Amino acid sequence: MAAHASIPARSHRTGPPMAHRLSRAVLAIPVVLGVAYGFYAAYIQRGGGQATGGQTVLGVVSGLLMIILGTALLSIQSALPREVRASAYATLFGSGIGFLHSLTGESVVRSSGMGLVFGGAMFAVSFYWFYTHED
Repeated sequence: MAAHASIPARSHRTGPPMAHRLSRAVLAIPVVLGVAYGFYAAYIQRGGGQATGGQTVLGVVSGLLMIILGTALLSIQSALPREVRASAYATLFGSGIGFLHSLTGESVVRSSGMGLVFGGAMFAVSFYWFYTHED
């Protein structure tokens, strides 16, 4: 039975939006990306030689950190304004790329520059996405 037109479709809660519970499919995204990030970090550090325990620890720790930060960002993203949300995604992406670039043996300045360039690109893309897909 159809509802009357004067009945609101949403609740009229006041205050900031609350973080929502994430589905398993959404949680799989940071897990898969974190595992791939950890494997790639260990692969870069290995440099074609034999794998060592330190490289394995580096891969596991960096992958877990990326999983934790990605999941935390996904769980609070609905409570953030679009500018802050785009900045958070840009920071996570740019710092991740900068760290991976630093593992290749490049200088800190070049790695930071790569992180800033890729973070800026991620900010532009994610801000555009959030701006065009929000109510």
